[in-house]
Amino acid sequence: MPDRPDGPARPPEGLLEIGRLGRAHGVKGGLVVTLVTDRLERVRPGARLHDGSGWRTVAASRALPQGKWMVQFDGVTDRTAAESLSGRTLWAEPIADDDALWVHQLIGARVVDQSGVERGVCVAVIENPANDLLELDTGHLVPVTFVESVTATDDGGVISVDVPDGLFDLLD
Repeated sequence: MPDRPDGPARPPEGLLEIGRLGRAHGVKGGLVVTLVTDRLERVRPGARLHDGSGWRTVAASRALPQGKWMVQFDGVTDRTAAESLSGRTLWAEPIADDDALWVHQLIGARVVDQSGVERGVCVAVIENPANDLLELDTGHLVPVTFVESVTATDDGGVISVDVPDGLFDLLD
């Protein structure tokens, strides 16, 4: 299912959004890819990405300025074919990494501090130069560096944090 003019297609079941196909690059079918992940293995040769209509395999890639990538997919051999893919959202299968925090596991999870006090529900993860921040429905921001664990539950999960005294007093 390709992207609709009013927004991206729904993600295929079980896949995570990892980037977006931009403009065609050159005459041999390359595309500029903007990643929304820091996992660079997503654009390494052999990586499989879903573009909403089917799977694409990365044949080659190289870094471009401003954090973008030029990606060549198997079977996309000319500019016309690349232009037909431009603007699509890219998805991929989750990566198994026990040490990583995944945004899809954080959104909707309850945040509980080291004293067992529930502090709110994570509604967003905000990119920040020092540390990404959990935005809670209470308005509080919690640096992810204070996250001790994330536990999946039937009602969305629990994020256990160990924060300095006074962090939650700022908005109270």
